[in-house]
Amino acid sequence: MSEEKVTALSHLLELRKRLIRSVIAIAVASVIAFFFYDWIFYFLKLPAQNINLIYIEMTEMIGTIMKVSLAAGIVLAMPYLVLQGILFISPALTRREKRYVYLLLPWVGLMFLGGVLFGYFVLIPPATRFLMSFGADIATPEIRVGNYIALITRLLLAIGFVFEMPVITTFLARLGILKPEWLASRRRTAIIVFFILAAMITPTFDPINQSLVALPMIVLYEMSIWLARLVYKKKPDVVSEVSAAP
Repeated sequence: MSEEKVTALSHLLELRKRLIRSVIAIAVASVIAFFFYDWIFYFLKLPAQNINLIYIEMTEMIGTIMKVSLAAGIVLAMPYLVLQGILFISPALTRREKRYVYLLLPWVGLMFLGGVLFGYFVLIPPATRFLMSFGADIATPEIRVGNYIALITRLLLAIGFVFEMPVITTFLARLGILKPEWLASRRRTAIIVFFILAAMITPTFDPINQSLVALPMIVLYEMSIWLARLVYKKKPDVVSEVSAAP
């Protein structure tokens, strides 16, 4: 067997090991979350206390509880999942790059939490008020619990991942992969993309709610440009190094 095949096989075995450990971590965290599903439901319903949730199928409630437990398990296991990803790619990183990764790890959790809190306190209340009031003079809303929970968890997870943008761009800029000039030159395109994403994330056609999502994205993008300029490390010019060599 050639050396390339041996190397590829070792990478696949390492990837399988990391994936198996990640799946086990998610399963254990989901089981733990299952015992606290009533607390999780309480906090998910808190931004929309006036909504009367119902279920119309015998298995709908247990299915919703399982989905909530799985989503909570993924969130709880996220630090371990990120660690497994880092351990998988760490052999390809230099000592300095590994130090950057570990320094950014706390910010990954903090920014995700900030995005979830923003969605929980700022986005969800006006979105639910709009959805419940729109057409209420025509029909009385009776919201299925599965529909509500799926909507809320999708919004919170989406906003949480969007808030990771400055962390990712800072890391890539520090490695010299992403140039701040490139980010600045794509500002107008990014703004259009953010409003499209906001329309996909938000459950309403209300431009106010969509702006509540798009404007933080724009602010995060500007923050990413500023941080990239602050930490950007230009890669050495190989041609210059060769010409300068004796």
